[in-house]
Amino acid sequence: MKTRSMALALAACALSASAQQAPAPQERGPVAADALLHAQQVHYPTPYGAMDAAEVKAVLDRVFGYLDQVTPAEVIDQRTGAPIADLSKPDPNAVLKPGDFRLTSYEWGVTYTGMLAAGAATGDRHYTDYAIQRHQLLSRLTKTYLPLVQADREHAAAPIKSFLNPHALDDAGALCHSFLKAKLAGSSVDYGQMIPICADFVTKKEYRLKDGTLARGGPDGHGGVKMRPLPDTLWLDDLFMGVPTIAYLGKVTGDARYYDDAARQVLQFSKRMFNPRLGIYMHGYVEGLRDHPELHWARANGWAVMAMVEVLEVLPKDHKDYGAVLEQLRAHVKGLASYQTKDGFWHQLIDRPDTYEETSATAIYAYAIARAVNRGYVDAQAYGPMANLAWNAVASKVGSNGRIDGICVGTGMAFDPAFYAYRPTSVKAAHGYGPTLLAGAEIIAMNRKFKFGLNDSALMYQGVRD
Repeated sequence: MKTRSMALALAACALSASAQQAPAPQERGPVAADALLHAQQVHYPTPYGAMDAAEVKAVLDRVFGYLDQVTPAEVIDQRTGAPIADLSKPDPNAVLKPGDFRLTSYEWGVTYTGMLAAGAATGDRHYTDYAIQRHQLLSRLTKTYLPLVQADREHAAAPIKSFLNPHALDDAGALCHSFLKAKLAGSSVDYGQMIPICADFVTKKEYRLKDGTLARGGPDGHGGVKMRPLPDTLWLDDLFMGVPTIAYLGKVTGDARYYDDAARQVLQFSKRMFNPRLGIYMHGYVEGLRDHPELHWARANGWAVMAMVEVLEVLPKDHKDYGAVLEQLRAHVKGLASYQTKDGFWHQLIDRPDTYEETSATAIYAYAIARAVNRGYVDAQAYGPMANLAWNAVASKVGSNGRIDGICVGTGMAFDPAFYAYRPTSVKAAHGYGPTLLAGAEIIAMNRKFKFGLNDSALMYQGVRD
């Protein structure tokens, strides 16, 4: 929705740019009727301009208010609902207090990372504390329940068992990424047990193809093969679910083998799944299959582009594959740019305008493109305006209560368009909240670093701020 303050800010932007409009005609005499048509007021369904930091923060504050209310950081007795204050002793009836979202899902790993970014961008400790307080709770529960789970993985009861006994990258990777980022930022939480759980699963236990590429559909432990949904399947999602964690392990430990693995994953996924002609990725790939019907799901492309900016954040610039990863990011950003809609969004299937405009992917692209601009991976002149438009589109979906509309629910992999086109959307789909926090934080940083204003009615780059 377009707030009154945002409208005033954009109007001020337009007035301040009046000196940069088209030059006055040089002919003498009465002005022709068509002379000023280019300056007519335009109705943009998505507000057109660059939000200032206060406007962005107002959007993020609404999101924070909702999430803080509906994700209690508390353990209760599942029989009585009574709070359990002493977490030093295991209790078979202990569960996390239910809320709208789970505190240990991969989506909430992204949300913790988004909260950390929002805190850094705005200077507001409420965001940072949200992530740190929940990390602290998970750390305390890990100390208490990990020995039980390790002793009996099948029957042990624990409030965060999916994390303590991960079965898929979704259980560990994005959470670990948030732990590693918080640790590098100076968090006082003891991550000494939690990070090894994630690192061990992501780097040693998750199934891989023969060349080391992270995959799904490996042995099921009973002599068969997991059908996820087919044997030896790559999901583009897994570029984010595992690879940033691998790269950040390199940063935290100093072990260059993690960097090698992270870069190799980006390049091997891209070799199989990136369409250089279209500039976007297919969602699913099955090793050994002759033909791959290409379905270019928006959020999966978001996970891919976000994975690349996260890997480049820590990959040493003198690494042998740094240049290749950077060029892959640039190719993807260029491809994505060509599919942005007139209202700032991207479609559920990126290259299918007959599918709906989807919010979580748009938020991820706003974040990743703004981050690429801020780090100098891509030109601010070319991509800053579209990042601002994407952010304004996302902001228009944030209600006054902080809930976000237009988020596709959890989605598997398919080889037909109907599956993706008819996936429902819901304000309870957790996938859009972390990306919105990340996008807002990065847009604040971008517009603080660079100036974007109206020039001859178009939003354009106007230089580096003093």
